[in-house]
Amino acid sequence: MELIDSFGRKINYLRLSVTDRCNMRCRYCIPVEGVKKLHRRDILSYDELFRIARTAVELGIEKIRITGGEPLVRKGISGFLTRLSGIHGLNQLVLTTNGLRLEEMADELKSAGVQRLNISLDSLKRENFYTITRGGDLTRVLAGITAAEKAGFPIKINMVVMRGVNDTEVVDFASLAIRKPYTIRFIEYMPTIKEKNWQSLIVPAQEILTNIGKRYNCTPIVRNELAGPAREYLIEGGIGKIGVISPVSGHFCENCNRIRVTSTGVAKGCLFSAEETDLKPYLGVKDTSCLLEALHGIVTSKPDRHQITACHADHSPFDMSGVGG
Repeated sequence: MELIDSFGRKINYLRLSVTDRCNMRCRYCIPVEGVKKLHRRDILSYDELFRIARTAVELGIEKIRITGGEPLVRKGISGFLTRLSGIHGLNQLVLTTNGLRLEEMADELKSAGVQRLNISLDSLKRENFYTITRGGDLTRVLAGITAAEKAGFPIKINMVVMRGVNDTEVVDFASLAIRKPYTIRFIEYMPTIKEKNWQSLIVPAQEILTNIGKRYNCTPIVRNELAGPAREYLIEGGIGKIGVISPVSGHFCENCNRIRVTSTGVAKGCLFSAEETDLKPYLGVKDTSCLLEALHGIVTSKPDRHQITACHADHSPFDMSGVGG
């Protein structure tokens, strides 16, 4: 079955959050004053999350990305991933992590059926990493990346580029793709929490590519239909590749192929849209027809694009850990 929205886009990708908890406090994800943790009773059980995932695949979803918060802090995550990997019709099971628990969990995740990892890493400098994450340990994350590579995972590293914060490290990150088979993805800062003077933090994707191009020759790669929003490039002489994600300067909305469900069971067709559907009322009913209908409704009501620009954002602030990073 193909799942097509009202603008003719094929929707085949679900981002499924399993927790709002995180063991970092990244400045672009959580406001400085912190956020109120959800009560455990408000978080969906693994059975409920599995039911959503299985129903979504029945509807036409082919790829599921597990997110948080930080998904690896939730107890029992490996068993849940094993269940997901067994869903008939699911072609890709991937996971996004900050890497702090990867060193001890990489082999376990591989055995559970996870096919790829996206690892958030915003600085290669210890002190800068500590500042951006408000206390994160770079050594542990790098050890986690090494463990994941040894376990056989294809590695994607996500760097949120912020002017005056870590933008001088862009070429250093790109250099990783010369000597390692990694995909390094540079993501424009998004004003989710509307940090003060957020406009000054945005480094457009084209500027990122231009700066990398001063050092390396880059060749575009054709995008496949299960890919995320990144435009990817091979670096001449490298064994890895780079990508840029430009949610602000160059909307990729015309190619958006995903929906998301939060850890509390709220489904959204667009990260920045106020329109959402609470799936919890449909999870206690044996018949899945209402859940199918609700998920299909999220797809059909998906907007053509979000309205964020480099100067303006009219959404209400939200923390990414609560929505699903």
